[in-house]
Amino acid sequence: MSKFDLDRFNLEKIKLGEQPVKLRRTSYRKPKVKNGLLVGKDGQPVGTKGDMYTKLIMDKILQEGCLDHDPRPHYEDFYEGAIYDEERNLVKTKEGKRIPVGDKEQVKVKENGVEIWVPAHTLSVNTGIECSYDLSKGETPMITLRPIATKVSCAEILWIYQKQSNDLVLFDELQGTRTWDDSKPASENKLNDWWVDWAIRDQEGNFVLNEEGHPTIGSCYGGTTGPRNMMKKEVIDVIKGNLEKGTKPNPDSRRLITCLWQIDDFEKPHGLKPCAFLTIWNVRHDWDGKDYLDMTMVQRSSDFATAGCINQVQYAELLMMVAREVGMKPGVFTWKPVNVQIYDRHIDQAITMLNREPVDGVDATIKLREGAKNWEEFTTADFQILDPDAIQKVKKQNPQLKFPLGI
Repeated sequence: MSKFDLDRFNLEKIKLGEQPVKLRRTSYRKPKVKNGLLVGKDGQPVGTKGDMYTKLIMDKILQEGCLDHDPRPHYEDFYEGAIYDEERNLVKTKEGKRIPVGDKEQVKVKENGVEIWVPAHTLSVNTGIECSYDLSKGETPMITLRPIATKVSCAEILWIYQKQSNDLVLFDELQGTRTWDDSKPASENKLNDWWVDWAIRDQEGNFVLNEEGHPTIGSCYGGTTGPRNMMKKEVIDVIKGNLEKGTKPNPDSRRLITCLWQIDDFEKPHGLKPCAFLTIWNVRHDWDGKDYLDMTMVQRSSDFATAGCINQVQYAELLMMVAREVGMKPGVFTWKPVNVQIYDRHIDQAITMLNREPVDGVDATIKLREGAKNWEEFTTADFQILDPDAIQKVKKQNPQLKFPLGI
């Protein structure tokens, strides 16, 4: 068994003038690995390669991670029907509970309650993380330790690189959850995705709308790829060549790189700066006579418990789509995050996942449908999990966990 040093962690929190964290438990089973997979309770290999990396990384963060001293995001805790006692600096909930407000916390009195902004600290490591999956051999970043929203992850990668859009209504459409009504004013509308917290707003807090009358995340992600036609111009057209422009195929180029980190874009209004920001592509003429497309994705920061698996899955899907477009086999996908963190409110969930057993006998491998061939026409429906019952089996054994969002 391993144990998270909660006393050491809380001592640092108190030094920063903040309230200590309470956990349901601090001990967990140390992950054991054999031949690239986790070893189950019965001593046999179990789960996916993604499960293996997930447990190893979570263990590393809990044991070696350091506490940040300047948290930039915050949690927003809302108490409906509560009132704020400014003299005593506490919030009284409608159930009669009294919640003291810490020195580093902010109170926002709303019409229907009280919101407290609490600093969102992280434990993070900056070195020693790399995950690699040979997609041609069925290795997958998908996990079975909790359900993963594969459709949303695919919609997001299509939104950024295929549609090259920063339009938040379009993102909802891609995942099949549009709630925005163009006939209504923006103030009466709503979005159905987590990106809304990073939508561009004016000084009064209202959405800044594009020509379609929709909220956007400004000059980042699709606002960066679109003006550059990034994936087509910088990767696909280099590998395949472009007859219209008279360029010859150059699959052996060592300059197949896309980068979302564009400083000039950040001088314009923008939302969340890109976390997964760099892709490097290489063609491999293997000894089996086949051409494989390999890709490495570099990520400056990973909120690992919440999105570590999602980011890996969606970029593996991107590799599959580009490989199909250029007529090659998807090869090795490598994920290189630099700062990998677990938020303090996610430590309980991380320990829960470390104590969970992966779902055995489930093929969670994601495949691109054989009939899908055109980069411009790929949709979320073109991706399939080989075991059609995988998600339900995961939900039954390892149900979803809640991860409060650091905004």
